Amino acid sequence: KLFGKLLDDLEIPSPPNGTATSVDEAIAVAQRLGFPVLVRPSYVLGGRAMVIAYDEESVRRYMQEAVVFSQDRPVLIDRFLEDAVEVDVDCLSDGDDVLIAGIMEHIEEAGVHSGDSSCVLPAYGIAQRELETIQKYSVQLARALKVVGLMNVQYAIKDGKVFVLEVNPRASRTVPYVSKATGVPLPKVAVGLMLGKKLKELSHLTFGQSSGVLPVDKFFVKSPVFPFNKFPGVDPALGPEMRSTGEVMGVGENFGEAFAKAQLSAGTPMPASGTVFFSVNDKHKSIAVDLARQFSSLGYELAATRGTASAFIAAGLKCKTVFKVNEGRPNAVDLIKGGGTQLVIYTSTGAHSFSDEKVIRRTAVFYRVPCITTLSGARAAAQAAASLQKDPK
Repeated sequence: KLFGKLLDDLEIPSPPNGTATSVDEAIAVAQRLGFPVLVRPSYVLGGRAMVIAYDEESVRRYMQEAVVFSQDRPVLIDRFLEDAVEVDVDCLSDGDDVLIAGIMEHIEEAGVHSGDSSCVLPAYGIAQRELETIQKYSVQLARALKVVGLMNVQYAIKDGKVFVLEVNPRASRTVPYVSKATGVPLPKVAVGLMLGKKLKELSHLTFGQSSGVLPVDKFFVKSPVFPFNKFPGVDPALGPEMRSTGEVMGVGENFGEAFAKAQLSAGTPMPASGTVFFSVNDKHKSIAVDLARQFSSLGYELAATRGTASAFIAAGLKCKTVFKVNEGRPNAVDLIKGGGTQLVIYTSTGAHSFSDEKVIRRTAVFYRVPCITTLSGARAAAQAAASLQKDPK
């Protein structure tokens, strides 16, 4: 509530939200905000026990089974911004001046925990006006919170509007990555500020800037490393709970090259040829057609479940139709087991993953076939594939 008041005073937008201390109250708040909603405990690290609820029954089940709540520790409920672009900002403040160290664009949509999302520096798909808004809000927040040292802010951009998701007045997991990308030792500068120095005094460490954004000369992609192959049977679909156990960085002259290098380092190298298997929900079909066209133009073969395949064929693409697991054999799992696909692009169908989806994703992990569960991740994969063909090294 205090943070909400601060945002109101600064006239900085955030997703509509509320709190609840009972099941009925939680359902009432969710109805007022409109589904889907993000539901989480009061005190949480790593997105633990956070869920995206698409209906009243999901909220009721969450309140009854997932968390212990009380007057002192209400459940927090936020309107979930679907298909929004998430942005991470790391900055330094001495209480007066603010230096934006990096504005990082997430490759996965909002809703995937920031620790599980790949991100790119510099942001390459965000309009200049939105970047300037993000910079302005970050400076306002650092000054209002009287931050001395490092601060991390997470934003979501939806329909051209910038929303603040959370502010952490501390170092974040992206600080080592931004330090390497910019060449500026952010922890060293932060310690200097906390000992009473001013940014202007440390200008030799910050390229002479006391405000603005530190420049980078190439594309730098941070990608998470997941332990899924160590846990047979686990579903690798990503969500608000953090599941990664490490991170890597890829550097390139363009985004595609940097993303391909990051995926190689993370142990899920992008294939330079072969078959791409698609299965996407109805609202993603038109975007999937464009992606399939890109892969096809690069020489990849296409395979898809019936609904997705019919959309591809209607668009004039050549595509092999594959059964879903519950439709018969040979199905999508048989295709992966037989080495018939080199990349899986599978988006979930909203509220709950069906067992069919889970078994396909699990099989992809077991057979070490890269499995992408978001369309924004699939776009990045298409750019990486184009880069690999241009320069296989």
